[in-house]
Amino acid sequence: MNKIEVGTIGWSDLTVENAQEIRDFYRSVVGWDTSEVDMGGYSNFCMVSPHNGKTVAGICHARGENADLPPQWLVYITVQDLDKSAARCVELGGRVLASSKGLGDMGRFCVIQDPAGAVAALFEPAR
Repeated sequence: MNKIEVGTIGWSDLTVENAQEIRDFYRSVVGWDTSEVDMGGYSNFCMVSPHNGKTVAGICHARGENADLPPQWLVYITVQDLDKSAARCVELGGRVLASSKGLGDMGRFCVIQDPAGAVAALFEPAR
């Protein structure tokens, strides 16, 4: 079993209506290369460092399961137990904006809003 790095930010992405336009914006502004991820009828995009070829972020269409995600850079914070963390968020005055969604064999996530209004995703890796 892989060690779970609880508390780390493991990913960030941006979900928007016009993903191709925004992909091109960041390619021009930041200098990222891109690769496409087939979503069955359309593509989302991995943003790739031109210096080392590593994937550093994603830009996604606001479709399907991503339709209710906020149009902002969303960080994914690794947690041990997604259900427990989401419940604790609500107990402490936060909100769950998007309930648990699966990410295939990678794990699952939900989107929360803290009491100050900031939004983040909580990610539980598959075991």
